[in-house]
Amino acid sequence: MSTATQSSQGQRISPNLTENTDYCKKVMGNSKDLMIRPLQCLHKWPSVMLYIDGMVDVQIVNHSILEPLLQTRELPDFSADNEHLSYLQNDVLVASNVVLINEIKDVLDALLAGFAVVLLEGSDQGLKIAAAGWEDRAVGEPISQTVVRGPMEGFNENLRTNTGLIRKRIRDPHLWIEEREIGRVSNTRVAVVYLEHIVDQEVVNELRRRLDEIDIDAILESGYIEELVQDKTGTIFPTVYNSERPDTVCAALLEGRVAIIIDGTPFVLLVPALFVHFFQSPEDYYQRADISSLIRMIRYLAFFIALLAPSFYIAITTFHQEMLPTNLLISLAAQREGVPFPAFIEAILMELTYEILREAGIRIPKTVGQAVSIVGTLVIGQAAVDAGVVSAAMVIIVSITAISSYVIPENGLSISVRILRFVLMILAAAFGFYGILMVLLITVTHLCSLRSFGVSYMSPFAPYIGKDLKDTIFRVPWARMKTRPLSTGTANETRQADKKTKR
Repeated sequence: MSTATQSSQGQRISPNLTENTDYCKKVMGNSKDLMIRPLQCLHKWPSVMLYIDGMVDVQIVNHSILEPLLQTRELPDFSADNEHLSYLQNDVLVASNVVLINEIKDVLDALLAGFAVVLLEGSDQGLKIAAAGWEDRAVGEPISQTVVRGPMEGFNENLRTNTGLIRKRIRDPHLWIEEREIGRVSNTRVAVVYLEHIVDQEVVNELRRRLDEIDIDAILESGYIEELVQDKTGTIFPTVYNSERPDTVCAALLEGRVAIIIDGTPFVLLVPALFVHFFQSPEDYYQRADISSLIRMIRYLAFFIALLAPSFYIAITTFHQEMLPTNLLISLAAQREGVPFPAFIEAILMELTYEILREAGIRIPKTVGQAVSIVGTLVIGQAAVDAGVVSAAMVIIVSITAISSYVIPENGLSISVRILRFVLMILAAAFGFYGILMVLLITVTHLCSLRSFGVSYMSPFAPYIGKDLKDTIFRVPWARMKTRPLSTGTANETRQADKKTKR
């Protein structure tokens, strides 16, 4: 709740129009976008309409509010107080949503939410009228999660548009949407979406509790909510999944998970999130099962390459040269003959250079981005080898590592791999394979200790759930996926009827 609305908490609308308009102008600092339109309502009652320019649709204001209020009509006799407001609400205004309000706080909240407000002289109530019409980005193709086959619709920054994209795909009355406002200043709308007959109610209750405990001045993006509701902050691994694809969110809802939609961002959060979810792409379910399984296994292979390739190279060239074939060992030794740095320093220099190039590629203008990436990857790499700063083998290792990191579908896990890769490189330089094994054991132990809204992060591997293995490293055909994942604690295990179809 904002400071302005806190100061007006409990204060009723004044019967004096001037007092109401002066108070609104004072609270909003005489902002020029606060529009105040005096009018003679139905040519009988002095009144005023308030709205914020840029947050309403002018066509709705003109045709659904002003035109009906400025017409001439025969009026009935009004015996009770504020009965004329009910008459305007039910018989005059043609807007889709007209609500009676009583407090001046309601007037301010309505204006800031894109409503128009009509106040009448002598009345201690007002009318809040739906007229929102700010500019939104059109529904377009997802930018960060692209697929070759599948829907090309992505969420945008409007909460109601995003809930509509979900409703379009799941036409079930059990799809429940709860809304709340979070942020004392921003009053950001946050929607909790779930399928009531499928979801684990304990997860929903826990999410409600964590959202209600948030006390912050503003929520500007879903990352705020993600960090505030996650189970454990002391981990580099993401325990809340995010997606800008409606089909991904709908699939998660059908598995018994809960979606969190934040107004102002196209990224929707999904809980609980398991480790295996970050290797799954929506395209896995649009291809045949054999193709999907092969691609998914390639992702797991790319994960280990991105994580371990530089540290393995450092460990082998520094401590375990006997593991290499003689011809390869001689070739590597010849390459490194003129290099002044040990393998660890080589790897650190190349990895840091790559990270700088990656960040530069994101920040620089798109018109020169491609040129910079070509210069960074080809010219600098080749020049470094020719100058004898790094070996050609190290350039190959860093390149395949960088490419493999892009195979991981979810960016959050890719960032975790980048962080852990540096730790592995340091331990590999100090202890060889023993250091790598030490880090991997600690990492696996840490992963098994993580939970996402009460669900073990490493399910269905630890704890082992045999039925859920059908959609992890590989995906079985749809005909055999008769049950939903038990890892999420779904209340309805059956996904499809167990009927044999004659072919």
